[in-house]
Amino acid sequence: MDAGGSGFKDAEGRALMLRGVNLGGSSKVPLRPNGATHLREGFFDHRQCSFVGRPFPLEEADEHLGRLRAWGFNFLRLLVTWEAIEHEGPGRYDEAYLDYLRRVAEKAGEHGFYLLIDPHQDVWSRFTGGDGAPGWTLEAVGLDPTRFAVTGAAIVHATYGDRLPAMIWPTNGTKLAAATMFTLFFAGNDLAPRTMVDGEPVQEFLQRHYIASIQQVASRLRGSRHVLGYDTMNEPLAGYIGCTDLTAPPGRLTLGPCPTPLQAMALGDGTPQAIASWRLGRLGFRREGTVRLNEERQRAWRAGSECVWRQHGVWDLDAAGAPRLLRPHHFRRVEGREVEFGQDYYRPFANRFAAAIEAVHPRAVIFLETEPGALPPRWGPGDAGNVAFAPHWYDVSVLVARRYSPFLAVDIHRGRVVAGLPAKIRRSFAEQLAFFRQGARERLGDVPVVLGEFGVPFDLPDKRVYRTGDLRVPERALDRSFQAIEANLLDSSLWNYTPDNTNERGDQWNGEDLSIFSRDQQAHPADPYSGGRGLAAAVRPYPRATAGKPQRLRFNPGNRRFEFAFVSDPEVAAPTEIFVPNLQYPEGYRVEVTDGAWESDRDAQLLRYWPAGARREHTVRIGPRAAF
Repeated sequence: MDAGGSGFKDAEGRALMLRGVNLGGSSKVPLRPNGATHLREGFFDHRQCSFVGRPFPLEEADEHLGRLRAWGFNFLRLLVTWEAIEHEGPGRYDEAYLDYLRRVAEKAGEHGFYLLIDPHQDVWSRFTGGDGAPGWTLEAVGLDPTRFAVTGAAIVHATYGDRLPAMIWPTNGTKLAAATMFTLFFAGNDLAPRTMVDGEPVQEFLQRHYIASIQQVASRLRGSRHVLGYDTMNEPLAGYIGCTDLTAPPGRLTLGPCPTPLQAMALGDGTPQAIASWRLGRLGFRREGTVRLNEERQRAWRAGSECVWRQHGVWDLDAAGAPRLLRPHHFRRVEGREVEFGQDYYRPFANRFAAAIEAVHPRAVIFLETEPGALPPRWGPGDAGNVAFAPHWYDVSVLVARRYSPFLAVDIHRGRVVAGLPAKIRRSFAEQLAFFRQGARERLGDVPVVLGEFGVPFDLPDKRVYRTGDLRVPERALDRSFQAIEANLLDSSLWNYTPDNTNERGDQWNGEDLSIFSRDQQAHPADPYSGGRGLAAAVRPYPRATAGKPQRLRFNPGNRRFEFAFVSDPEVAAPTEIFVPNLQYPEGYRVEVTDGAWESDRDAQLLRYWPAGARREHTVRIGPRAAF
């Protein structure tokens, strides 16, 4: 498969549309011992674990992959984690997991899927409230994960208690543990030059091990033509890089206790602090008071280890024992110049990653990701050539507030509420996604853009949907996201498919429940649609392979009318193929075309279309038998 122009092409030269899912949500945690985040037993014994069986046991591969193929998906963003590969210690790779992962990738190819390998992490690690990096990375820089809860260095489900507040986990990105690790990983040479690991600069130590672990995956998949390429890293964060005010509340997302960076450093070094606490109200985040943390005066640092930022003169205690900022611009200016995370630190890392993958998996596409909602860095001569952009985007009013209204949403780029008729919301969503495509064109050139993540929680507004079986609210929310994707003709990967999702524990991670499949909804295992959630929105017609250049795409699940227009390429002889799901048209469908000939293959759920040669643009319309 080749990346051609602004998208991917198949062997016949047809423009492919990637319609996929992330596989899977529980791949963030080990299978043995059970790493579901609400469980505490054995949590800190991080070197003794196994991810073999994530996303599913091999004996279930045909079931799950066959189901996803029947639902029309042709693309998988396959999650792996650094921890799964290298959990035992630096340079000690889990060969059983790597062999298992190779078999999963082979199985996916047998079922006709294209793959994007996603080295997944959220807010650094399971031990900082997310997933991704091994526990030993924290220990290597002197941190002690067993004391993160008391010092406010991270909010971790396993130590917080059974019911973690919804969407509080992303606040860990600005707390001491994760913010420190990201800063050291991307900018340790500039911002923490005294920090060494066994005599090696910390930035070099962390990046070297991370990249080498993903190389282990790439070396096993190099011969798999259906593997398109590799994400550099899921949702990389800036940490403290570029921070302009170390005494201000960090970031837009403020839930629960949110220390300023200076307070976080003091807390981690054993100094109690009164911290502002926040809640989500109907009109946004509101401060609701203060809480005093770390009265026990414990340290987030291991015995004998100094706070990295105190060691580098960023802060100290004054005569009264209160934290005092000494270098307010430490993370903002380097050698007198203003720094920018994406351009100055993510970009060189991405180039290093690309060169390492190219060395073992030639021609693999490198999918660039930056902070959620951000554009890619500006690419230029000397930067890696075979790249794509893989931003993430969510309907945040649904994801964060757990509320859906057809008349209300949020514009993530402008940071404001969008209110009005449903058509206005749809336009706003389409514009938000167009921002990514336009930004990629301006900064990277004519490269593929793949929406790596989008989706909705299925337990909104609460879990009563599982008692009633009425999933119309999340379906409506999911449909308006799909309509925005279609308006931009984007390749996309839905978050997510979790084979072991349950109504009680969702995706087994931080209380999230976004999987479009659950065993708890599977009343009839022989039925390929049984167990599916939101399928009326997720399983929809789309042009799988276009003999030309797509122009317009629309589908309305309300009346089940589909329209697709494209400009044909006379050099391509193969037909345009449109996935037409039997789920949407159980009694068959009617087709209207501007010209040419078509045939319907109900067993394959495909419509094949050959345009006539005279016209430039061709349109295919599909609807129920009485639609036209």
